[in-house]
Amino acid sequence: MLFMLYEWLKDTGAGRILNFLRYPTFRIIAAGVFALLMGMLIGPKLIARLRLKQHGQSNVREDTPDSHQKKKGTPTMGGQLILLCIGAGTLLFADLKSRAVWVMLLLTFGYGFIGFLDDWLKLSKRNSKGLAGRKKMVLQTFFYLVAIFGLMCTWVKADGSIGPTLLISTKLTLPFIPSHWFSPDLGWLYVVFGWIVVVGTSNAVNLTDGLDGLAIVPTIVAATTFAILCYVAGTALHLADSQTVNGVTRIVPTPLYQYLGILQVPGGAELAVFCSSIVGAGIAFLWFNTYPASVFMGDVGSLALGGALGGLAVLSKNEVVSAIIHGVFFAEILSVMIQVISYKTTGKRVFKMAPVHHHFELKGLAEPKIIVRFWIVAILCGGVALLSLKLR
Repeated sequence: MLFMLYEWLKDTGAGRILNFLRYPTFRIIAAGVFALLMGMLIGPKLIARLRLKQHGQSNVREDTPDSHQKKKGTPTMGGQLILLCIGAGTLLFADLKSRAVWVMLLLTFGYGFIGFLDDWLKLSKRNSKGLAGRKKMVLQTFFYLVAIFGLMCTWVKADGSIGPTLLISTKLTLPFIPSHWFSPDLGWLYVVFGWIVVVGTSNAVNLTDGLDGLAIVPTIVAATTFAILCYVAGTALHLADSQTVNGVTRIVPTPLYQYLGILQVPGGAELAVFCSSIVGAGIAFLWFNTYPASVFMGDVGSLALGGALGGLAVLSKNEVVSAIIHGVFFAEILSVMIQVISYKTTGKRVFKMAPVHHHFELKGLAEPKIIVRFWIVAILCGGVALLSLKLR
């Protein structure tokens, strides 16, 4: 919104005063700071309102260790705070002409709506089951298809004929392998692959949200990693590179994304603004969600954040690398899959309880120790993902 105001006034005196808004780096940092401050300011009032409305209701899942029963009475649906801050930071500082920004907002708030329905049913029906899994999957698929075919697709081809054409690359980039060496093109199968990434990530974050602060810090780390990846792949930064032609060596400017062997991401800088809003909103929420939590994010937060991270993986062309970036989330959902398959095929459980963070609880590890160790793993995963840029 402010960037559009600058573009409208850029040829006037007021536009020269607002000249700093044309720099993506400023808007990226400003979006995060604004989201953080907003969350810190409105957080206490929102939590107090949630506590008043949910007074006396059990907000603890049934499929958790008995020790979690002491958390009864802690208000849930705190993800509304995260969504408000993400939306405000993005709308205020991103270029709203970017389709990628609107795709991310649609996925985030669309999946947040699904989570809101789930949480509302849990509270109104006074049970922890909420929205049926099949209905949840249908709605997740619906918002994904609207995002892909409604916003990231053009229906008028270059020759004037009518037909869908994706506005994003259908090629995959692989970690530690330069894109010009090997970058398989999935064609329209990419839509299915993207669905797996987005829906899978959303549900993985939802499963991880079982301990105080456990899901939000890996989300912050992942969003920070994506912000760097999006900025590098989406800006016109150049490096001085040497090239030898006919025995003569010359220094020529090389695009940073080309130098690093990754695909270019149009609008990547604006995606970085969105990522920064997630970081700011996440830090603000962590202030209230750290152990012992004053509020839970609920499905309205976890499904929304998972949808956002999955969408970033697709739009930033880091679909495969996201398995590293989302290492904690991937391990959590993998533990559930292993547990289910093992029990159905052998009648035995691999873990004491799934997701895996409950396994460690039942082994006697204190909740804060589990949380902090998972945070450390998340930071390590983000670092490895960034290292993969240079090691290509």
